[in-house]
Amino acid sequence: MSINITTGSLTAHSEADTDAVAKAFVNHIPNGTTIGLTGTLGAGKTRFVQGVAVALGARSEQVTSPTFVICNQYPLETMIYHLDAYRIQDEDEFFELGVDEMFLSDGYVFIEWGEKFEQMLPRERIILSIDVLNATSRRFHFSGTSRYQQEIRQLLLACNQLQG
Repeated sequence: MSINITTGSLTAHSEADTDAVAKAFVNHIPNGTTIGLTGTLGAGKTRFVQGVAVALGARSEQVTSPTFVICNQYPLETMIYHLDAYRIQDEDEFFELGVDEMFLSDGYVFIEWGEKFEQMLPRERIILSIDVLNATSRRFHFSGTSRYQQEIRQLLLACNQLQG
């Protein structure tokens, strides 16, 4: 794993690295956070959520892509709402999912393709962009509103210590 604290980016070179980032996420990002996930098809958006869920007590096979069901819910130590906005047509359909209640919950709300409805996400949020570098490596870029700057910094420092 390599890290650049200035930009909020780190590189995972394997699925084990992705799991380590997900575990650090759980340890440093507070419950009640909305996370917009961006990246191409196959970038690892669902894989990251799977790592978070496993860190919270799920079995990896319990966590699946919400592409066709639109929203999966995982009642774990911390509730996880995992949405896929790719097939959602408009703002009304997005709100019909009950996102306003999810945003107010003390769970994590992960929204794949969140950029489609970015203006409708809570003002305080984190955006995780995932770039494919090669077959096994991914670049994770965390950005957040001022509310999350310290938590993101702590997350990145924890990942750096895992590498060291």
